[in-house]
Amino acid sequence: MGLPGKGLVEGLKVTARTLARRSVTEQYPDVQPELPPRSRGVIALMEENCTSCMLCARECPSWCIYIDSHTETAPSVGEQARERSRNVLDRFAIDFSLCMYCGICIEACPFDALFWSPEFEYAETDIRNLTHEKERLRDWMWTVPAPQPIDPGPAAEDTEDAE
Repeated sequence: MGLPGKGLVEGLKVTARTLARRSVTEQYPDVQPELPPRSRGVIALMEENCTSCMLCARECPSWCIYIDSHTETAPSVGEQARERSRNVLDRFAIDFSLCMYCGICIEACPFDALFWSPEFEYAETDIRNLTHEKERLRDWMWTVPAPQPIDPGPAAEDTEDAE
């Protein structure tokens, strides 16, 4: 059993050290923050990859993704070929006032149409303007970093050692 009040003294030491340290304030609008390379800011859309399968909207726990689409029929190519139909994306919107930034929609997308972008400056003065349409989501695609290289794993290291 230790001395009574030992925890209190330890806590006061930590507080005194913190008070003695000079605080560092970053002047945000003038100086941009150094973000980690894979930081999560906003969800970006690669419209070409979206097939309007609605998986992202169905899996979203906050129901903040809105998708509208229609079906177009392509004419048959050959004499015995049948007509093909495909979904065409009309509207893809995310309401960032409802979004929890959980990333379930990105994980659920089987066609790699959604990505995390490190962009974080999308504040609005009116909460109704936080619903961003596919055009704005597409503009954020250029900020998405390239994927990290795949780790070769232990199997690749064993083959290098054997040579």
